[in-house]
Amino acid sequence: MDPERNHHCESRGGGSGWSLAGTPQDYVLGHVRAVLPDRVTDDSRIVVRGGRIEAVEDHLAGASCDVDGGGLLCIPGLIDVHSDALERERAPRPSAVLPWDFALLSLEGKLSAAAVTTVFHGAAFQHKTARGTERTVGGAAELCEAVRARGAGPVDHRVLHRLDVRSEEGAKALAAELASAEAGALVSHEDHTPGIGQYVDRRQMERYLVGADGLTPEEAEQHVTDMIAERGELLDVREENLAWLGELARSGRIRLLGHDPESAEEIGALCTRGGSVAEFPTTTAAALAAREHGLPVVAGAPNVLRGHSHAGNVSARELAARGLVTALASDYLPSGLLAAVFRLVDDLGLPAAIGLVTSGPAEVAGLTDRGRLEPGLRADLALVDPGGRWPLVRAVLPGGAA
Repeated sequence: MDPERNHHCESRGGGSGWSLAGTPQDYVLGHVRAVLPDRVTDDSRIVVRGGRIEAVEDHLAGASCDVDGGGLLCIPGLIDVHSDALERERAPRPSAVLPWDFALLSLEGKLSAAAVTTVFHGAAFQHKTARGTERTVGGAAELCEAVRARGAGPVDHRVLHRLDVRSEEGAKALAAELASAEAGALVSHEDHTPGIGQYVDRRQMERYLVGADGLTPEEAEQHVTDMIAERGELLDVREENLAWLGELARSGRIRLLGHDPESAEEIGALCTRGGSVAEFPTTTAAALAAREHGLPVVAGAPNVLRGHSHAGNVSARELAARGLVTALASDYLPSGLLAAVFRLVDDLGLPAAIGLVTSGPAEVAGLTDRGRLEPGLRADLALVDPGGRWPLVRAVLPGGAA
């Protein structure tokens, strides 16, 4: 830190990775480069009162502060609208299943280290995917209960309800869960049947089953064949579930996301249904149609980071460079969010790139109280060192006062 600037600031932390223990609700953060929606400031002072941003202003000579940011970038805390990381945290090995509450606490540390202050955990209400690590409706309900029980902390834990539209059992369990959920709950409808959507090439799912669940190639091939055969038998269930979700969406009871749309026709149907978001479009045509309809588009940060989709679908980096992406989601890798953002800075500029993990996901989730460094919003703040090959999170200061 600059010793001349530090003369007027008292740091309450210590060491290169300082933090504010318990993060007070009232403090002044000084000498930061604030990433605003349209620009990056040279030297700013952020005043926090009651856990909310009171002011973002120039740090004039002689002005006091409680903490000296040392010229680091200050960005809003990241918002992750689709994370399956909790499932992985709970079962780091197929036969090593941990308690939900421990997994959530363990993951919380990784989320904070990645500057994530709001996360939507995917709860998969479905009857069948793969053997070994099969998702169940019972597991989805347990995940939701664990999130509810976590309470206040450095991360605001929420749920993204994921429904397999061909699962009658999943729909019944989701209906029970939504009965006690707040209006506007996020619900994503999906169909992972091989041959369409994410797995348009059935071999992609077969390879996944071999690698993730330990099936032999022959077992994986037969499992995928069985799923394709079952698809035709469940068309009525699919149509009933989509109609039900449409009713909930149009009434404002839920905020509906369409998962893995692959065509303009699917986007049109999603809009008619009352859908609000296109999640992980698999083609450029679907992403273009979504933006033409005014829908936010969510893409995967790991896709951007790697430069291509693991399932052979459209490159999220190409979509973002064309201005077709509203938000990036971690999918399964929280640490990939900021890394992906800095892969896009040359194409988008820093403010727009940071917006993909802050204000963009806030729009996707319908959250109006966070995602930007503006007076009145939650003081979820992160200090980031952009130097080196990858950005480093130096500190996270969660706000969140009502």
